[in-house]
Amino acid sequence: MRAALLAVVVLAAGLLCGCGGSDETSGPIPSGAGSPARKVRLAWQRNPSCRHPQGASRWACSIGAYRCQAVVSGRGWSVDCAKPGSSVGFTVRRG
Repeated sequence: MRAALLAVVVLAAGLLCGCGGSDETSGPIPSGAGSPARKVRLAWQRNPSCRHPQGASRWACSIGAYRCQAVVSGRGWSVDCAKPGSSVGFTVRRG
């Protein structure tokens, strides 16, 4: 009985935490011009609908198939963009 319960808990934890397999990028954006992370970041910075609304601590916009969510952080704006099978994260410094 305990073994079955443990197996269910481990399976549930794996499903909730994810098993990886996405193109997720964390930390500095790779400098390669062909990098999907770099392309998404540049498109996000150029898209007027992705600009920080005055007084907002969180906001969202779309970049092609990616849906991006941004939040004000101590280092600037923390941005996460995701589409099925791929996600990109980056920080934009304020100023």
